[in-house]
Amino acid sequence: MDSGEFPWGKLKDATGVMFRHDEPGKFIDWHPAPRRQFIITLSGEVEIGLGDGTLRRFGAGNVMLADDLTGQGHTTHAVSDVPRVSVAIPVD
Repeated sequence: MDSGEFPWGKLKDATGVMFRHDEPGKFIDWHPAPRRQFIITLSGEVEIGLGDGTLRRFGAGNVMLADDLTGQGHTTHAVSDVPRVSVAIPVD
């Protein structure tokens, strides 16, 4: 997961959009991102586990760039008491 170097304020091409609904407590074990994509949390909260032991939490309105396409990847855990709804927007 990276929020580093990105040309903010510039129009980016997107190849589609996908919405997700995860019930509270849903856990997805280690996996790489399927493609480079923005993930925007619309409701609920998610905790992302990184390989170095870092845990990052994202709530409604937070945007992250998932670009860990190789290796172990990350874990995903819906941690709030309401469903997590998110949108994934693939980018080139």
